[in-house]
Amino acid sequence: MELRHLEYFVAVAEELSFTRASRRLHVVQSGVSSAIQGLERELGAALFDRDRHRVTLTEAGRALLPEARATLAAAQAAADAVAETTAGLRGALSIGTMISTGPVGLPVLLGRFHEQHPGVLVKLRVMPGGSAELAREVISGGLDLALLSLPGEAPAGLAVRPLAQEPLALICAAKHPLASVESVPLETLAEEAFIDFPVGWGTRAVVDRAFAAAGIDRQVSFEVADYATAAGLVGNGLGVAFVPTSAAASPGQAGIARVRRAAGLADPRRHGRDPARLGCRARVPRRTARGQVGAAPSCRRGRCGRRVP
Repeated sequence: MELRHLEYFVAVAEELSFTRASRRLHVVQSGVSSAIQGLERELGAALFDRDRHRVTLTEAGRALLPEARATLAAAQAAADAVAETTAGLRGALSIGTMISTGPVGLPVLLGRFHEQHPGVLVKLRVMPGGSAELAREVISGGLDLALLSLPGEAPAGLAVRPLAQEPLALICAAKHPLASVESVPLETLAEEAFIDFPVGWGTRAVVDRAFAAAGIDRQVSFEVADYATAAGLVGNGLGVAFVPTSAAASPGQAGIARVRRAAGLADPRRHGRDPARLGCRARVPRRTARGQVGAAPSCRRGRCGRRVP
């Protein structure tokens, strides 16, 4: 079994398109198709269902994908181990992140890491599905590690290390009756229309859990995937929203007021937002690499070429 064939398989599996995979690999499409057919003959199973409109993984293909990724990572680790002896830290590191990382200054940390390790290629991805999608991608091997917010226990197969915590702020229109108060009990918000974020986002999970724990139903009128749109809807009187403090507009900005405290969400040990976490696969030891990307767990040798004791 050739590593090249596994590389082609992973590209098609991630793109779900032979055309896009060939562009990504800089190989003619016929070459990709021929390699996949050879791999299927060797394994004795079809890896993809193909028709004129779409490409999907078969059960055999889904079983092969994590193993193919691991094999390619191990091969890259071997090459990186040799290169490291003469050229320092080398390889690639795939990082996922939330739209807002709050007090974690990701650009600064990545800049510092690049300055110290220019031979490591860092790939940064923002997932529209929020923290839940980030966790799934780390567990499946699509990402090496991720900055995410996970209320409660981490999913099986994911090792996490808390990096920071940030309270949520309730924002409302400047003319809203709540704009002039300091503290709001959750019961007061039962009749409010909410602007919220997709299921799977850490912020949405925290707020849903808080209201469920209090036995209060709430109405989510608008679901958006970015803080700027949420603030715009709030500022125009279409509802209220809980957002991370770092993403909340200052009082008076864009017609928005911020309520400093909402009882039931104020204490992070009870219902508040869990600390921002950086997740990695469970087989990665929970060791802090302070000189690299902030206080992130060290990466596997298979991706960044650095052995974790």
